[in-house]
Amino acid sequence: MFDSLFRFLFKFPPLVFEQGDFTFAVSRPVALAIVAATALAAAALLTYRGIASDGRVRDRAVLVALRLSALAVLVFCLFRPTLILKSAVPQQNFLGILLDDSRSMTIADRDGQPRSDFVRQQLTAAESPLLKALSQRFVLRFFRFSSSSGRVSSAAELKYDGTATRLGQALERARDELAGLPLAGLAVVTDGADTSDQSLDESLASMKARSIPVFTVGVGQERFARDIQITRVETPRSVLKGTSIVVDVVVSQTGYGGQTVPLSVEDDGRIVSTQQVVLPPDGESATVPVRFTASEAGARLFRFRVPPQSGEQVTQNNARDALMEVQDRKEKVLYVEGEPRFEPKFVRHAVEDDKNLQVVILQRTAENKYLRLDVASPDELVGGFPKTREELFAYRGIILGSIEAASFTPEQQRMLADFVNKRGGGLLMLGGRRSFAEGGWAGTPVSEVLPVAIESDGGRTTASYFSELSVRPTRAGATYPVTQIADTESASQTRWNDLPVLSAVNSVRLVKPGATVLLSAVDNRRQDQVVLAYQRYGRGKALAMPIQDSWIWRMDAKMAVTDTTHATFWRRLVRWLVDGVPNQVNVTTTQDRVEPGEAVKLTAEVLDSAYVDVNDSRVLAKVTSPSGKTTELPMEWTVTRDGEYRASFVPDETGVYEVRAGATRQSAGSGRPEQAGRDQKELGAGVVHVRVSAGDAEYFDAPMRAPLLKRIAEETGGRFFTPANAASLPEAISYSGRGVTVVEERELWDMPALLILLMALMGSEWGYRRAKGLA
Repeated sequence: MFDSLFRFLFKFPPLVFEQGDFTFAVSRPVALAIVAATALAAAALLTYRGIASDGRVRDRAVLVALRLSALAVLVFCLFRPTLILKSAVPQQNFLGILLDDSRSMTIADRDGQPRSDFVRQQLTAAESPLLKALSQRFVLRFFRFSSSSGRVSSAAELKYDGTATRLGQALERARDELAGLPLAGLAVVTDGADTSDQSLDESLASMKARSIPVFTVGVGQERFARDIQITRVETPRSVLKGTSIVVDVVVSQTGYGGQTVPLSVEDDGRIVSTQQVVLPPDGESATVPVRFTASEAGARLFRFRVPPQSGEQVTQNNARDALMEVQDRKEKVLYVEGEPRFEPKFVRHAVEDDKNLQVVILQRTAENKYLRLDVASPDELVGGFPKTREELFAYRGIILGSIEAASFTPEQQRMLADFVNKRGGGLLMLGGRRSFAEGGWAGTPVSEVLPVAIESDGGRTTASYFSELSVRPTRAGATYPVTQIADTESASQTRWNDLPVLSAVNSVRLVKPGATVLLSAVDNRRQDQVVLAYQRYGRGKALAMPIQDSWIWRMDAKMAVTDTTHATFWRRLVRWLVDGVPNQVNVTTTQDRVEPGEAVKLTAEVLDSAYVDVNDSRVLAKVTSPSGKTTELPMEWTVTRDGEYRASFVPDETGVYEVRAGATRQSAGSGRPEQAGRDQKELGAGVVHVRVSAGDAEYFDAPMRAPLLKRIAEETGGRFFTPANAASLPEAISYSGRGVTVVEERELWDMPALLILLMALMGSEWGYRRAKGLA
């Protein structure tokens, strides 16, 4: 009966298990082995059943475990398992070796040796261990990559001077060049510092689709022991000359937590600001507000720098450069006042010494009668407030004093709203008897622009609200440039506490979502009162300052004759009001620094005097190189967006290039052919500067990026290695199953290690029994 049963069981084919490129096969007498194992296990339990308790339970458990382990080894051998492998045929497959040739490979963080030493020791000389092992198995093809990639004959050609790393581009280049060849895979030796903006998703998907495994070897430390880095500097692209700037500098470090270091700002090698910075805890970042004044006009290259510290592993990331356009021009602001009062007089005196500001005063003295001050020509504002958009939009900022909404026509009110929304100008409304709700501004187009909610007074008179206010900066205002009335934050806060009280006749308490309150106060009713708030609206910004007598900060008895607090505050406020206001022609670049040989992409926005997009203008960019050579470059309308024109050029010199884009348009009524080219109307011009220099991005965030390299390997079917285990790279590639392969069968049950293990288990059981007196 048993003979018939076994013959029936042996009819079943072998069991085969597959996992990736590995196949595990089991011979047919599996059922017999299971039956035998069950019987032997039961016998082992019966053998030691007679060992009584009284402290012998543990002995019984140990002996049963040893015997069952020995039986398990025997059962494993009865299975006669076989491992089936696909291995690459030696010298029949190609292997692409991609070597990082960028500057970050020179960082000495491997026991004081540069990362490139791994390439030199393992892949350069003919007798290098790793190179020799790979050469015996594969036909090697070497590639270098940094900002560009290409073939090299050997690793000895690397110079490690690349200013960028583009991993995706390197993978695609190697894939295309090795297409059509039996390819075992790609081996990438790098620190993983991919500095390109291109996503790796598309490149990795292509590798996976073509079954090309990528084996990554990460060199360098994943975390520096001692390093300080200027991670980010946020600066405006352009500022007005003489502007006091507060720039946020992000500093990170490891190994220097709690130490104080100097942070300096240099303008063309000249130190313009220095302050002490307490470094954050290890691995964290701190945002440091840095103050300095842009006193020199033109394209200025500011450097933010922390001196190298003792034991620092990377010093090249201690500085960041920022190119800023410092403009020396006069910004024109219109101040409209509805009644005789002191405020416009003192505002005018506060800014009169500022050569870059011109505040034109239009003060109503009687019905339809105005006092004009500081106008540019006899005809300016001769008819009162501007009646056309072209006339109003010639200003870059507007200040509305104590003047009621009814003084403006509905069209003029819409023009004021569009001045902010479309023209991109700055609007400031001051407090007074005819301002805000008291002036009937609720529900007007201007009220939609302002950062505060204007509630209708419901017939309330001016006398129903009056309060004295002790003005204090909010948390946001404590660090904001416009509210800095002293050299440091602490000194500024002290100065605010010492200022005399002001008064308000406008109860403004609510701000709109997205608005920011910079100054506030508590009124006589112990309620919060907004003193200065702002918000971005459309292309411009709107401010509300519902106080009526800031001039007290100049004329109060407690203020010294030489005190400049009032003048400092108003100069900074008016400069901020017109900061970032666009011109009719605005030219920009995608980035303010490019690599030598990298294309500079230009975009120009062209508007008419009413700030409506112009699609039929002629735009010509004049490019001036650092050596003074000029080139004219026509810019073409993009068609996809109104008023947008684009062009590009490739610089051939290092240094700062100036690009001046001018726009002209055919005058109305001059469409006759003989007049073409003669009746062109000048729309304006915009200037931008771009720096051409080798980048330093390789030194920032420079630790080896193991997560990225692991992702590349996992998504393509490869493996991630480090210099410590790179010796196993040749074997891993050989058994990846790619390229020309041969099948290898390895009988696992016939390994000597199994016999040694079986003898050890049996010997351990006998020895334990002897030691416990159970033999």
